[in-house]
Amino acid sequence: MVSTPSGNTAPPLLSAEVFSIPLEDSKYIIYAPARRAAFAGNAEVVRLISQLQSGVCAGFEGENAALLELLRALDIVDAGPEHKPSDTCHGDPVPVSVTLFLTTACNLRCTYCYASAGSRAPTSMALETAIRGIDFVVANAIRLGSSHFEVGYHGGGEPTTNWRVLTESFNYAYRRASETNLELRTSLATNGMLDDLQANWIITHLGSANLSCDGVPEVHDRCRLTVAGKGSSERVLRTLRRFDEAQFSYGIRLTVTAENIGRLPESVEFLCSNFRPSVIQVEPVYLLGRGSHAASAESDEFISAYRAAAGCAESLGRRILFSGARLGTLTNHFCGVSRDSFCLSAAGNVSACYEAFEENNASAGVFFYGTPAEGATGYSFDRTVLEGLRSRVVESREHCRGCFAKWSCGGDCHYRWVATTGGGQFAGTARCRVIRELTKDQILARIAASGGLSWHEPPGRQARDAPPRRSC
Repeated sequence: MVSTPSGNTAPPLLSAEVFSIPLEDSKYIIYAPARRAAFAGNAEVVRLISQLQSGVCAGFEGENAALLELLRALDIVDAGPEHKPSDTCHGDPVPVSVTLFLTTACNLRCTYCYASAGSRAPTSMALETAIRGIDFVVANAIRLGSSHFEVGYHGGGEPTTNWRVLTESFNYAYRRASETNLELRTSLATNGMLDDLQANWIITHLGSANLSCDGVPEVHDRCRLTVAGKGSSERVLRTLRRFDEAQFSYGIRLTVTAENIGRLPESVEFLCSNFRPSVIQVEPVYLLGRGSHAASAESDEFISAYRAAAGCAESLGRRILFSGARLGTLTNHFCGVSRDSFCLSAAGNVSACYEAFEENNASAGVFFYGTPAEGATGYSFDRTVLEGLRSRVVESREHCRGCFAKWSCGGDCHYRWVATTGGGQFAGTARCRVIRELTKDQILARIAASGGLSWHEPPGRQARDAPPRRSC
C-alpha cells in the first residue's frame, strides 16, 4: 500500500493513456490527451509512469508521494475508466450541411494550385443541382430537430466565377430557412479576386468567408498569378480592406512554399498589422496538382518560422493556426471525410472531401460515395465506399498508435495520403513531425498559462485550435 498526504492508501492504478514527450536537458512532458492534462517531469517521473503502465505500483513512497497526488489530481491515476474520443457514423448519412463545388473555373493560375484550376475545360454547377442539395439538408434538419442548416461554397476553382448560381442558390436557401423557421448558416472560400458588387453582396448576405492571401505583396504575387500572369495582391488586399470596413467575419488562408518560408513571420506581421482576420491559417504547400513538383515546405525551417510568426501574431492580438496541431480538439477524425461530409460536385454527385471535387479525379473512387436518387429529390449512397471512408479514423492507422498527437491530429489529411502514395497503409510523412512539434508547443503553452506546474481542463471544453473551412 502507498500512503499519501490525502490519506489514500489504495495501490495506485493508471487510469489514462499517457505519453512521455522528450524535451531538452533530460526533461519531459507527461501528457494524457483524453484527460486534457499535462505536466513537466524528469527521467525519474518517466520511469515511475512506465512502471504504472506495466502494472507495477511501487516507488511512490517518500518524496515521490507528491507525484502520486499530482497524478490523481490530473485524473491520470485512480480516476476510473477513460473515454477515448472515438466515434463512428452509422446508417444513411443525414447531413444538415452541404458544401457546393460551384465550378472548376478560376480567375487565377496559382503556381501551387492543388486542383490545377484552369488547366482543363471547366465545369459549373446548375442551379437545380444546388437546389436538390439544399432541399436534402433542410429535410434532414427538420427530421433531426436541428435549429439550423448550413450551405458552404467551395470548389476546385473560384466559386464566385459561377456568380448566378451562388447568388440564386443563396436566395433559395434563404427562402427555405424562412419557410421552415430554421437558421441559415453560410460560408464561402474565395481567392479574393472580387469586384465591388461581389464584395458588397458577400458582406450583405453571407455569414463568413475564408480568403486566400499569402502575405506581403511580393510573396503573394510570386505564387498567386492572374490568368494574364500578373500578380493578384492589389485586388486581394482591396477585398480585405473592404471586409474590414464592413466588419465582416473572415479568416485568411496563407500557403507557405519552401522558397518563402523565411518570409512567413514578415507576412504574418503584415497581415496582422494591416487587417483584422479572425484567424490566419498557415499551411505548408500541398504537393498536389501544379504544386506536385514543388520542394517540400514541411520542414524544421517551417517549424521555426511558424513559431516566430505565432509570436508575432500574439504580440499584435491576433492568432495563427496550423490544421494538424489543434490541442483544443479531441477527436479520432482529421476532417469530415470519415464523418459523412456532404459535398456536391458540379455534376451533383456526393464527395466527402473538398479536394475530391470532380469525378475524373484520380482518387474519386475513394471519396465519391453518392449520386442523385431517381426522381426529384434525395441521394443514393454507396455503402461500401461510405463504410470505407468511415473507417479512416486514427485508430485504424497502426503508424499513429504511439503518437501523442493522434487524438488532436486525428490522423491528418487522408486525401493527401491517397493522392501522393496511392493509398495503402499509412506510414507517416514529413508533416507528422511538424504536427508533433507544434502540438508540443501548444501543450507547453497550456502548462505555462496554468501557472507553470501542470495543465488540466475539464472534459467538454474546446479551445480555439480547430481550422476554419479551407479556401482554395
